[in-house]
Amino acid sequence: MAKKQIQDVDVAGKKVLIRVDFNVPLDDGLKITDDRRIQMALPSIKSVLDRGGSVILMSHLGRPKGEPDPQFSLKPTADRLGELVDANVTFATDTVGADAKAKVDALQPGQVVVLENLRFNEGEKTGDVTFASELASMADIYCNDAFGTCHRTDASMLAVPQAMGSKPKVVGFLVAKEIQYLSDVINSPESPFVAIVGGKKVSDKINVIDNLLKICDKVLIGGAMAYTFALAKGGQVGKSVVERDKVDLANELLAQGGDKLVLPVDTHCGDDFSSDCNKLIVDAGQIPDDYEGLDIGPTTAALYADIVKSAKTIVWNGPMGVFELPPFDEGTKIVAKAIADGEGTSIIGGGDSAAAIQQLGFADQVSHVSTGGGASLAMLEGQKFEAVDVLDDI
Repeated sequence: MAKKQIQDVDVAGKKVLIRVDFNVPLDDGLKITDDRRIQMALPSIKSVLDRGGSVILMSHLGRPKGEPDPQFSLKPTADRLGELVDANVTFATDTVGADAKAKVDALQPGQVVVLENLRFNEGEKTGDVTFASELASMADIYCNDAFGTCHRTDASMLAVPQAMGSKPKVVGFLVAKEIQYLSDVINSPESPFVAIVGGKKVSDKINVIDNLLKICDKVLIGGAMAYTFALAKGGQVGKSVVERDKVDLANELLAQGGDKLVLPVDTHCGDDFSSDCNKLIVDAGQIPDDYEGLDIGPTTAALYADIVKSAKTIVWNGPMGVFELPPFDEGTKIVAKAIADGEGTSIIGGGDSAAAIQQLGFADQVSHVSTGGGASLAMLEGQKFEAVDVLDDI
């Protein structure tokens, strides 16, 4: 994926249309509760502004139904961006309508306009060519800096760069970094290569586990999906979250993985989903009927930490237990600390893994924290990204 990057093109006097991921969390008062995704886009935005270009930003936020919905407006992100950059930032109240066109036409070098939510238009999700052409006509250069949606074929991701024709189509700094770690490192990892896969469902991670077993030295399993594997081995899972219809699938992975696939040896369980419930630590597959597994046990956590510490390449996707609910965050904590303390290249998948590593304070001690949960999963599965393939090669 050797793609031309934003710093490789002359932007002076040009309008650069950047697809960013400003899908930030908002509270009930429509205030941003975590601006990390805006912060991550700043290097690409500033690169254009500092070199005499102007910036048109487009993004989605939430899941509106193809029409305007005030609770999903990008106005708060434009306001926040205006506080973070030393530039004039304006907000367009539509995407390809009269206000957007007027504000884009008025853009001067060093200025920014944020378009309203792409998903207020039905054409975004359907990949509509007309909608894409209207967006493409606004700019001289297209830049994809939205890794979180790189696995999608929405209009802004695929049809817009296609509609740009011979105009430059490049990746931003964020997408370039994601590709470097998630694609390049996985394609040629330094061994031992260890993957840690958690989360609720085997079915959500089946393709990831399948692909990682082909390239990893060890794949460590945690989270609720471990109980489906325990059931497949004839164990007792009590009230644990389990996919009884995926037992055959788990058995296939067990047969395929052999010694590479490492399962928990003990389980931290409780008789209620609360911090003050009655707790037990039992051997894996020995959960009493009135208890549910909520975390890997201490022996498993120590075993996983030892395996991780000797790894040269580590990929982590999915927590080991209910990390939001002490004391069932212990397994995730111990594994996260082992990753942070290790000397290997460490890649944290997006979603809950990114949230956990941030919450535990280890984010600055790992090599890379991905910004895209679904996109990082897709890349770990070995999927092709049309939205990246369509961009200019070096």
